[in-house]
Amino acid sequence: MAISYDVHLKYGVDPNESLQGKVAVVTGGFGGIAMASNRLMYAKGASLALLYAPFDAGKLEESLAEFEDKSRVIAVECDVTSPESVKKAFAEVKAKLGTIDILVTCAGYVCLQPCMETELSEWNKHMEVNLTGTFLCAQEAARIMTTDKHGGKIIVIASQAATVALDNHVAYATSKAGLMGMCKVMAKELGPYQICVNTISPTVVLTPMGAKAWEGKKGEDNKKMIPIGRFAYTDEIGAAVLFLASNGSDMITGTDILIDGGYQVW
Repeated sequence: MAISYDVHLKYGVDPNESLQGKVAVVTGGFGGIAMASNRLMYAKGASLALLYAPFDAGKLEESLAEFEDKSRVIAVECDVTSPESVKKAFAEVKAKLGTIDILVTCAGYVCLQPCMETELSEWNKHMEVNLTGTFLCAQEAARIMTTDKHGGKIIVIASQAATVALDNHVAYATSKAGLMGMCKVMAKELGPYQICVNTISPTVVLTPMGAKAWEGKKGEDNKKMIPIGRFAYTDEIGAAVLFLASNGSDMITGTDILIDGGYQVW
């Protein structure tokens, strides 16, 4: 007996990826990937809370100037390694914008050293910022999302370095690999609340820091491993963030989107 299936059944995906009425919190909010994501989410109607570290205060005016509707964008100082600072920042976002629907964690730290020369202080700083800082923010966002009972999206910027061995990346790679494990567990636990948790793993991205770190022969040699033949642009990562923030990704959780130009096909 043939199985009957209604081909007209559909979930109701918005092809325009509208985020109208949504509130997005972005950590490391003034960085290259963050600003690319901010622009796209803002263009789709989201209100933004840009969390920034104290040392990024000098970028505040220039970053906020990009957004015409000031009522939809706030900036909040936050040390992601401090539980008290994270709680205070997220409480401020909720008080000013009403809730949190989307979290994008872009705050990060990198110092490249060979494994035998990596200092414990550098190892610890990678874990504190990249892993613990992301966990604290994701945990606080999840608490608000579950309390407000509207589901949500937690989008974590990981790295190609989490799954590919790159010289001098031992601390950075370990911290980013930890994010993948963390997000899988959070996806499983938060799924019943309709909260999706995913990572995005870019190859080298042409931020000022990325371009400088991979200039010259090292960068050219790395590009030879990428079938597309180039590094990624910030808006390409932002496009993945926008998709994961939209309702078209509501059935995607606990996974990683690898944006590496085909590096791992070798």
